[in-house]
Amino acid sequence: MSSNMITLALSKGRIFEETLPLLAAAGIEVLEDPEKSRKLILPTNQPDVRVVLVRASDVPTYVEYGGADLGVTGKDTLIEHGSQGLYQPLDLRIAKCRVSVAVRKDFDYERAVKQGSRLKVATKYTSIAREFFATKGVHVDMVKLYGSMELAPLTGLADAIVDLVSTGNTLKANHLVEVERIMDISSLLVVNQAALKLKREPLRRIIDAFASAIPAEKN
Repeated sequence: MSSNMITLALSKGRIFEETLPLLAAAGIEVLEDPEKSRKLILPTNQPDVRVVLVRASDVPTYVEYGGADLGVTGKDTLIEHGSQGLYQPLDLRIAKCRVSVAVRKDFDYERAVKQGSRLKVATKYTSIAREFFATKGVHVDMVKLYGSMELAPLTGLADAIVDLVSTGNTLKANHLVEVERIMDISSLLVVNQAALKLKREPLRRIIDAFASAIPAEKN
């Protein structure tokens, strides 16, 4: 492998799909469909650029430790990971959603929060949730989960969940309601700081092309 090879870490799904137009602006085309290929390293039409497919929560780790030169990751993932050793040149304004608090329809959230009672919160975003409830002066017992958050209030595992919400349809289908929006989320470009020094020109070209192709903010 050439020492000038640029490695971009992406996760499958929405982030991958919404990064493709930005790559196209940089003249980079991924040559295989991640949904059909079993490969985890995908070639592009540029011999010195490749894409590695990693779990969304692992993107910052790959970039931080040099397994990838740059990556696209959600702001939520970055906050949970911490951003040590990562240069964050761009908010790409893609894969937009929000982190919100949701509860069962019959749970009196306002009352629970006002009384300063202890809340049991299920989430994989423990840092975001802890900080949010601390600023409200609410004591929380955190239950860390990795999937199907909606089950937690339905089975009595937790009073509330903190999770990503896009359309809110999954919450509705499970008789949950969104009671507070914590923060809006989009995906950011992160770059390994050492790579930025060693491969400055090719990385700068990609960063600049991404910057010119970022979707305009909708009011």
